[in-house]
Amino acid sequence: MAYKIAFALAMLGVAQAAVLRTAAPVAVAPAPVLAKTVELEEIDPHPQYSYSYDVQDNLSGDSKGHVEERDGDVVRGEYSLIDADGFKRTVTYTADSINGFNAVVRREPIVAVAEPVVKAAPVAVAAPLVRSAPVAVAAPLVRSAPVAVAAPLVRSAPVAVAAPLVRSAPLAVAAPLRYTAPAYTVRNL
Repeated sequence: MAYKIAFALAMLGVAQAAVLRTAAPVAVAPAPVLAKTVELEEIDPHPQYSYSYDVQDNLSGDSKGHVEERDGDVVRGEYSLIDADGFKRTVTYTADSINGFNAVVRREPIVAVAEPVVKAAPVAVAAPLVRSAPVAVAAPLVRSAPVAVAAPLVRSAPVAVAAPLVRSAPLAVAAPLRYTAPAYTVRNL
């Protein structure tokens, strides 16, 4: 495979050299030099910010939040979320130029707020079932006399067969239809 690639590149180089030898030299004007001025931004020597957000969606069960603040080179923050196993994970972190990024992770079970228990009314107990009298057994069935068999059916005379149908002459085929396009008149407005 490597030989094929090397051969293809060699052939491409030969073809390019042949085209360059036969082409007439073209004069190209030099591109204008553009000078761009760079404006330097002022860097705040002691940056400061703080932000936070909190999501509590009872419909989807999404519960998370984040708080962070920066004072110079020191950043402090904390975020929390509900893991898939139902525990709340809270991460408290600090970051500075001396100690780097340090985080403390706590996991705690979610304590649900218990709703007041409403006592239901006592369930009514049904009266005990009463045993019924034993079912009476019917007397045995009496066999009847044998059913009389009717006399054999009388065969009727054979049905008469009609004469064969007469074939008609073949249908005549009409000439093919021809379509004539409607004539339109072009008017100048």
